[in-house]
Amino acid sequence: MRTELVELPGGSFRMGSTQFYPEEAPVHTATVDAFAVERHPVTNAQFAEFVADTGYVTVAEQAPDPVLYPGAAPEDLVPGALVFRPTGGPVDLRDWRQWWDWAPGANWRHPFGPESGIEDRPDHPVVQVAYPDAAAYAYWAGRRLPTEAEWEYAARGGATTMYSWGDDVAPDGQLMANTWQGRFPYCNDGALGWTGTSPVGTFPPNGFGLVDMIGNVWEWTTTQFSAHHRLDGGVESCCGPSGAAQAATSDLVPDSSIFQTLKGGSHLCAPEYCHRYRPAARSPQSQDTATTHIGFRCVATHSASP
Repeated sequence: MRTELVELPGGSFRMGSTQFYPEEAPVHTATVDAFAVERHPVTNAQFAEFVADTGYVTVAEQAPDPVLYPGAAPEDLVPGALVFRPTGGPVDLRDWRQWWDWAPGANWRHPFGPESGIEDRPDHPVVQVAYPDAAAYAYWAGRRLPTEAEWEYAARGGATTMYSWGDDVAPDGQLMANTWQGRFPYCNDGALGWTGTSPVGTFPPNGFGLVDMIGNVWEWTTTQFSAHHRLDGGVESCCGPSGAAQAATSDLVPDSSIFQTLKGGSHLCAPEYCHRYRPAARSPQSQDTATTHIGFRCVATHSASP
């Protein structure tokens, strides 16, 4: 069952921020046409339905092509993906290799390696999906992936505040999103008890009724990443998909040299390391990368029945 769509009106909004990271600047006016967005990220159960129907094999389940990775050790050219591993204590936060590990056999069915599973997590966001995997699901569902502007417009929920729920990260002490609670990357007290992904809808919806736009998992967009927002005459128009990277497709070949824009932050975001659980936040990720904290949701130019 595909996720129900929430219809959003088109309009202009102030996109970006100058308060945190340089790649979020400049603040500018962006315009989107009316579109519909899935209420929550695609879940394990939904992705399983897609795979059962199509026989699709994700990027993480395929051995990397040696031609695309010259110089790579043969033992590394096996199916697998990146897995988060908590450290034993404080580490240099400038070195992400301290807590990310290449795990042979890790994929969407086995997010942390062959011994892990998702049988008890049907309603959690699917992870270990690279950009082509998300695009293939969207094509199968008769939908598409959002542009960055569409995603941020939806995530703001009509708000103009720092967070989609206001300027206080935890209003009246209420935790509003699944983010890291404790000292990163070694001590996580859990977000409402969840130390990894949480079932979609565990945390409050935004002003548009959308859940998990912030936290839980990062989400793919069709916008290729740049060091700053690209502007044209002071106004960025992102009213729909355009360009090869944004085309609906079922057989997109991942390019490790192309970086897509991720939005929303994840359960691994902590203020001392990654204060990116805000609508304006953005992060680059190569198309061929799958990890334990990246998922996606789809949009449609107009609503369609689930």
